[in-house]
Amino acid sequence: MISILAQERLLGFALGTVSMGGYVLHQRRAIYRSLAEAEGTVYSYQPLEMNSQKDSAELAHVWNKAVDETLGRLVVYLSSRGW
Repeated sequence: MISILAQERLLGFALGTVSMGGYVLHQRRAIYRSLAEAEGTVYSYQPLEMNSQKDSAELAHVWNKAVDETLGRLVVYLSSRGW
């Protein structure tokens, strides 16, 4: 029998893995959706091939925008607290 502490750690690991997987999937869909909207095409969830430096820079811009939208309120809150 596994101890209660080990069960809690295992449960925490499983829940963390599932929630992080969902979060990453959500962010990837948001990135691909915004790329499709920028190109004026219909949204489809397929990974893009990086053929040029321009594509890489555009993906980095979309990634930074998604991170800013996700963590923007946290940054404002911590800034107001003097962090």
